[in-house]
Amino acid sequence: MAKIKKGDLVQVISGPTQARGGSRGKQGRVIEVLVEKNRVIVEGVNYVTKHVRQGQSQRGTKTGGIETHEAPIHISNVALVDPETKKPTRVGHRNEQVTKNGVTKTVRVRYAKKSGKDL
Repeated sequence: MAKIKKGDLVQVISGPTQARGGSRGKQGRVIEVLVEKNRVIVEGVNYVTKHVRQGQSQRGTKTGGIETHEAPIHISNVALVDPETKKPTRVGHRNEQVTKNGVTKTVRVRYAKKSGKDL
């Protein structure tokens, strides 16, 4: 089971501070997880400027120019945010018994190690 999933609220814990133009301390939702590269794309974090070649759409409008969007950041540089304290925390897993329609099933659940709350 992955520690960080799409839709999780994470905080950047390394890199340059915001005063130096970096993203450390910023919080955002995970847009995408790139498993093969061990990277995540976080909303509002690690903006890069991309120069896109000018072209034309079928209606004749101009496309391209300078665009900014989020770039991937290494998964070790972000930490999950504890829902109770709103601070970064480590993630743990535990097995819980769930009974549904008279059938007992063991399910792995992620939890915040600082507060013990389920994620």
